[in-house]
Amino acid sequence: MIVSGKLVKFGDNVNTDVILPGKYLVLIDPQELAKHAMEGIDPKFGQKVKDGAIIVAGKNLGCGTSREQAPVALKYAGVKCVLAESFARIFYRNAINIGLPILECPRISHKVSEGNELSIDLNRGLIKNESKKVELQATPLPKFILELINDGGLIEHLKKRRE
Repeated sequence: MIVSGKLVKFGDNVNTDVILPGKYLVLIDPQELAKHAMEGIDPKFGQKVKDGAIIVAGKNLGCGTSREQAPVALKYAGVKCVLAESFARIFYRNAINIGLPILECPRISHKVSEGNELSIDLNRGLIKNESKKVELQATPLPKFILELINDGGLIEHLKKRRE
């Protein structure tokens, strides 16, 4: 599976409070949550990702509270994949559970720039920076996680297995 898009870049320790500010946790519609994604750190984020984008961040992306709405807001805002040097564990798992591809790649934040065009082979963990003509290697996702992502997340995967 290949995912491609323009890169939107963030730094280290981006927590769930800025990914989706707490005042929006009362919303249940994913499309409404999406309107407020990254509002706490980049008010123009929605416009940057509306046609699909890839987030790149430094270390510890998704730290803070365990709110599952944070990756939901990103996915429905148009984020196709999230790449970071490291993730908070619960954020990582929440992203996988909703079918949002998420990969760790050492030092990626030092090797890409805002607006670069990326192409990611999820099966191999290979990241191609089409703008800079360089390749990076992320930690590939295990086969069972790729199946969850391909099925649209954990719930859809379980429904498919029951059929």
